[in-house]
Amino acid sequence: MSSYRVTPADHIAGEVSVPGDKSISHRAVMFGAIASGTTHVEGFLEGEDCLATMRAVRELGVEVERPAPGEVVVRGAGLRGLSAPSSDLDMGNAGTAMRLFMGLLAAQPFDSVLVGDESLMRRPMERVAKPLREMGARIETSDGRPPVRITGGAALHGIRYAMPVASAQVKSAVLLAGLYAQGETTVEEPAVTRDHTERMLQSFGCEVRARGGVATVHPPTALQAARISVPGDFSSAAFFIVAACIGARAPFTIRGVGVNPTRTGLLEMLALMGADLRLINHRSCGAEPVADIEIRPATLRGVRVPERLVPLAIDEFPAFFIAAACAEGETLVTGAAELRVKESDRIAAMARGLEALGVRNEVLPDGLRVEGGRIGGGTIDSRGDHRIAMSFAIASLRAEAPLEILDVANVATSFPGFARLANTVGLRIEEHA
Repeated sequence: MSSYRVTPADHIAGEVSVPGDKSISHRAVMFGAIASGTTHVEGFLEGEDCLATMRAVRELGVEVERPAPGEVVVRGAGLRGLSAPSSDLDMGNAGTAMRLFMGLLAAQPFDSVLVGDESLMRRPMERVAKPLREMGARIETSDGRPPVRITGGAALHGIRYAMPVASAQVKSAVLLAGLYAQGETTVEEPAVTRDHTERMLQSFGCEVRARGGVATVHPPTALQAARISVPGDFSSAAFFIVAACIGARAPFTIRGVGVNPTRTGLLEMLALMGADLRLINHRSCGAEPVADIEIRPATLRGVRVPERLVPLAIDEFPAFFIAAACAEGETLVTGAAELRVKESDRIAAMARGLEALGVRNEVLPDGLRVEGGRIGGGTIDSRGDHRIAMSFAIASLRAEAPLEILDVANVATSFPGFARLANTVGLRIEEHA
């Protein structure tokens, strides 16, 4: 089992650039596959999750080339040009890929089966399957989990779907199915979630209306190929944002990060704790806003996180809980039950890890209460969850003894080269096979 051996670090310093955004990389390849013409993608994340999407697209008959690192060329098959795969489509550990492919494949004329690794095969898929069935799709799950079996030839019709739980993946799957439906498809969110699908569909020439948590897609006759520039992944930047908040002695900068306002709830949460965060050098990367993030030394204080921020930071909570452990006083997070159905039960996994390091906490049904204080050393089982592993690696900036973090191979799914990059700014991570 692969692991990290992390020696306590004194501080971090300098600047970094993080790999391309995973959510945008997934969508760029998928949308390019059903567009007419050749789509060029720059800044593509070459992590295992996005490579699984690329392999699946190839299995569906689409020509995909990688002329250089971070560059992808997709020769689109057109909206109705995908072909039947010769075997099950393996999504690896990529929950985003599986859920978005459910929407994309729901109206295809051929049958398909979606599978994944051991972790993904335990994750819930019915919340995607349900609205797709309402549209006329024929989808089966196994007790609500993969494998997902999709029977081809279904005639879809547009619906107006009010999501019971805020989820960008569910929203995106329904909107993708809506590309093939008769009539408009509308999704209403209980809280605003990341809007990369809406932005990118517009970049491919699709009519999408999005305002105030309501998104509507009108089925196009075709999508047109586009040139997509992928900004740095905010969720990957989150580990260095928190690391700088707890371990920087001078301004620390993360360059070229996507700062889509539906993704940056972590910045607001940390600001409430007293962090000194600044967005500088604003520019755009296609349809996405980009900036450099500068973090200056400041003292963090515990807070009660407003529930409205939870969907805007859902992937960043493991790192945020490390900030909470380093803050003065108590931090309370509620309204975050979604964390229990990620790559692991992230509430339980973070609670166990914090307890192993001597950090007092209380598990809640939909969140976690963390008492800031001293952080000791110890062994952390990441349960194969990449974000748990990376979060405890940055905790070494305040740890009083070495940490051993187990089962870290899946870090490569979203952040290949994390340990190497972290070591360049002062962390001390040794990787062991």
